[in-house]
Amino acid sequence: MKEKKFTLTKKIFIGLILGLVCGLVLYPVKEIPFIKDWVLDFGFNLIGKIFINAIKMMVVPLVFVSLVVGASSMGDIKKLGRVGGKIMGLYLVTTAAAIVVAMSLAVLINPGLGLDMSVLAKGEYTIKDPVPLVDVFSNMVPTNPIASMANADMLPIIVFAILFGTAMTLVGSRSIKVREFFEEINDINLKVVEMIMTFAPYGVFCLMAKTFATLGYSAMLPILAYMATILLGLLFQVCLVYNGLLMGMARLNPITFFKKFWPVMSVAFSTSSSNATLPLNLKTVQEKLGASKEISSFTIPLGATVNMDGTAIMQGVATVFIAQAFGIALGFDDYLMVILTATLASIGTAGVPGVGLVMLSMVLTQVGLPVEGIALIIGVDRILDMSRTVVNITGDAICTLIVCKSENEFDEEIYYDRKVYVHEDIA
Repeated sequence: MKEKKFTLTKKIFIGLILGLVCGLVLYPVKEIPFIKDWVLDFGFNLIGKIFINAIKMMVVPLVFVSLVVGASSMGDIKKLGRVGGKIMGLYLVTTAAAIVVAMSLAVLINPGLGLDMSVLAKGEYTIKDPVPLVDVFSNMVPTNPIASMANADMLPIIVFAILFGTAMTLVGSRSIKVREFFEEINDINLKVVEMIMTFAPYGVFCLMAKTFATLGYSAMLPILAYMATILLGLLFQVCLVYNGLLMGMARLNPITFFKKFWPVMSVAFSTSSSNATLPLNLKTVQEKLGASKEISSFTIPLGATVNMDGTAIMQGVATVFIAQAFGIALGFDDYLMVILTATLASIGTAGVPGVGLVMLSMVLTQVGLPVEGIALIIGVDRILDMSRTVVNITGDAICTLIVCKSENEFDEEIYYDRKVYVHEDIA
């Protein structure tokens, strides 16, 4: 029992604390040749780089395969008719709104200001040259998908994967074997990510120790500001965006919704996994909130794959934070690229812990920011991941209720407890 309680989250948190303490202890003696050359530049730097490289290694295969699997599962849209278009539209709009909210808050709060990561980067990173907007959109269609994968050019990869998966759906039963192959590869990819994340406590320790040994106490306040900005963005998304949609489009009382939905939110918080929360989410929206079983059986599982508003908020804030920490100015085109990339990438963000960091490295690569900036935030990411997952699954449920209401397949009597339903014993 003790072994089970010592979860990966606790191990990462311990690695974070020990790395922070170790870094601060070494900060006054960081210029001693042995400390500088062997402990910091060799030991901590080597293990930290291996961990970062392992994350970067999974970006292209995970994004491509996940998107192919997600797009190829859209065959259910034919059965539900208008429902597919409605739910996808809502999911993409709420995700884009989440990124805009996150980046706006980050620009206003400036969590990365006062933190000089250029000391670690040694002037190695500069922002990409601005790309004309017409080229941004034209380059989304790759002339050579293999070359795009080799160069980690993510937008063309995303577009090709979506087209490939959609074509598999249109081919129908003839693509079953190919779809099963990609599903198996996707399972393997997620297992590799899981294996990499078991190494996370050691990677976090070394990355945090190197950062704080180099920067000292000056790194603490910006990291706290980063956490506060993300939590504020998540709160804004739930209280204003989701409540606004629930009241404005579905004309439902949000207090009633959250009273009934809080058990699902608590499971999401404790597991940090949209997939693990999926059964309870489905049961709750159908039996306590009055959603149609036919519609919710399609929209909730789809949302666990494509609707990642909480993850999008993290990506938006983290991008601005890392750019500020490295002293790199982002232009309007760069912000637009982040919004576009992160919105499309949300389709490929699997609902399991740890994958958000892989997706973040993809967004950073797309706008020319150093992936090594993840070293600053990875230690606190699992804490924030729990809160992000709550937002992710809440968005799935609210969008589902809106679609059910628009299709006249919503039971308001169940929502407001005006009639007794057979299944009331939801844990």
